[in-house]
Amino acid sequence: MSTSNFIYLRGLKHAENTVFCVENGQKSYYDPQFGFQVPYSSGQQVKRSILSTLTDELGIEPAPTTFVFNVKEKALGEGEVLSICDPTYPDQLFGGWMRALKDGKERTIKRRSPLSISSMRPLHPLLASKSKENITFDRSDRPETHKIKVRDSQGNEMSKEQIEALLEGSDRSLYRKWIPDNYRATGLFVYDVAIDLRTLFCVSLNQYEPELSKAMIEKLEQQGWIKSRNIFGECLVMPKEQRDKLIPALAKALVNWRITSNQARTFTLMETLAVAISENANTIPAAIRAKLTDDEGTLKAKPIIDENVGADVFVSLPCASYVITERESADALEVAEKRLIQLMNSFNYENQI
Repeated sequence: MSTSNFIYLRGLKHAENTVFCVENGQKSYYDPQFGFQVPYSSGQQVKRSILSTLTDELGIEPAPTTFVFNVKEKALGEGEVLSICDPTYPDQLFGGWMRALKDGKERTIKRRSPLSISSMRPLHPLLASKSKENITFDRSDRPETHKIKVRDSQGNEMSKEQIEALLEGSDRSLYRKWIPDNYRATGLFVYDVAIDLRTLFCVSLNQYEPELSKAMIEKLEQQGWIKSRNIFGECLVMPKEQRDKLIPALAKALVNWRITSNQARTFTLMETLAVAISENANTIPAAIRAKLTDDEGTLKAKPIIDENVGADVFVSLPCASYVITERESADALEVAEKRLIQLMNSFNYENQI
């Protein structure tokens, strides 16, 4: 039986010539020690990718969400985003929720996620980079299928002769469609996850800071959720037969997730190279780390996988392409999943106090 309340995980991934966030381009932050911008993916994006992998693995739809719009002066305005606040949906149970109405007619209900998830950032600032390019989506190689339409200041479509007169004396092309300053990311990236076992399958019954409505409490009790106590007070615990279905899927999602919002031009396998798992948070950054070296006045970073610092370390075959390793294996990630399953199964959810 596990005596620790937390499981800590660090994953090492390789990304190649990709974009983590296609809506606003590649995100980056300034590293003050080395003095340049480094690419990253936000913790929220990592969390969403993990939960998406989870629901895909279970073959279920995520929980429904209601988006409210308010009409003011004949214009639509953004309103609340309302969660269903139902822990029978796995993405809700693990992802948390919040339901707050602006008019205050309902009590705010919120649950903090039992998964604390970091951003995915470079293992070391010198082991990742951004590259810039100009891209195009035109069909200039096939002018017969690349149609052009030009409107004048009144919105009227211009004739071919008018367009030619407009372009006379100009170097402007109407076939080339450039998207300038597109950044892509390449390198070795890490993400960290802390799993709070005390709340992983437990929802609080505290009505002073409610996680559940009274109607939801009744629903869960009817479905066999067990009344118990943890360090935070009275709670309901998901039945073991349901936990047994979710734990393997969560373990797989934590190890095998990838960002799925990438467009075709930015696809990368984003393979998991290594995973470190421990009940001691201090062993995680030592197990997968980088070491700064001085090579004749040039600073370099060497990635290190260390299996002798107290964490369970699992190294996949592709890792040997980027890191000097000792014991990589074809089934490393499957073994990592089994270790996570073992740790999550060994916690006594029903009898915490």
